[in-house]
Amino acid sequence: MERTNWTSASHFILLGISTHPEEQIPLFVLFLSMYIINVYGNLVIIMLTISTTHLHTPMYFFLSNLSLADIGFTSTIIPNMLLNIFSDMKTISYTGCLMQVYFFISFAAMENFLLAVMAYDRYVAICHPFHYPVILTRRLCAQMVASCYILSHFHALLHTLLMTRLSFCANNQIHHFFCDLYPLMKISCSNTYINTLVIQTEGVVIINGALAFIIISYACIISTILQIPSTTGKWKAFSTCGSHLTVVAIFYGTLTWVYFRPLASYSVAKGRIVTVMYTVVTPMLNPFIYSLRNGDLKSAFRKWWNRIWYSGLK
Repeated sequence: MERTNWTSASHFILLGISTHPEEQIPLFVLFLSMYIINVYGNLVIIMLTISTTHLHTPMYFFLSNLSLADIGFTSTIIPNMLLNIFSDMKTISYTGCLMQVYFFISFAAMENFLLAVMAYDRYVAICHPFHYPVILTRRLCAQMVASCYILSHFHALLHTLLMTRLSFCANNQIHHFFCDLYPLMKISCSNTYINTLVIQTEGVVIINGALAFIIISYACIISTILQIPSTTGKWKAFSTCGSHLTVVAIFYGTLTWVYFRPLASYSVAKGRIVTVMYTVVTPMLNPFIYSLRNGDLKSAFRKWWNRIWYSGLK
């Protein structure tokens, strides 16, 4: 196509998950409910971690930061999506779209790095329990989380800057519920080879590098657990990892399916469904996954709830 036939997009139209009018209200109720549960559940974990003394440990420090990343992750997408459901225009500005891309990638990368850090925490706790307080000091934990934030923002900045080099045709309709990389590249009139190459090289290194670190950590953990003589001891040690492994499986499974494939084979319809899993469902489930299998969190929550209940009766 000639360059003179291209137009400079000032805004995009987000078509959302469904264009059928009869599905808009159920979708609004569904996603609003999941968003409220996500924000409330993750805020409770953050609040309990801060206010409960015996939760001032590296594991809960990392978990509270994961909860913060989950809130930011969904807040980048869902509020705008809910507004667009009942909007006639369903538009987002070009600048707003790039900002959404940046913060979405940033929080996704943050979750990726934090899951790797949490795997290291479990490795030290199980494989080197007597050295746990010495190795994972407050300073080291703060440095690791700060590194996660810095790396995630550099990762997001790289992909956002690459998006700014693309031109877009007169058709500015995005068949998605937010500004994601592949749906944007699908409607671009520019050559997206560099963007795709970076996603499948730098992106693979970032995502698969963290995943490989998690796998190696758990290989060492499993080896150590198998050496525990009692069945009860083995189960107790492994149960501390179950929640983390569940989140890792859901997060990396859906993320890999969406992004680490050729752009030509990317299906917007299927991509929307899978994207909902790691952008909405997984952040909503994280508080339940971690709290239902965690006696310390459940105990802290019961004490907190009892304080609220009794203070309300006075």
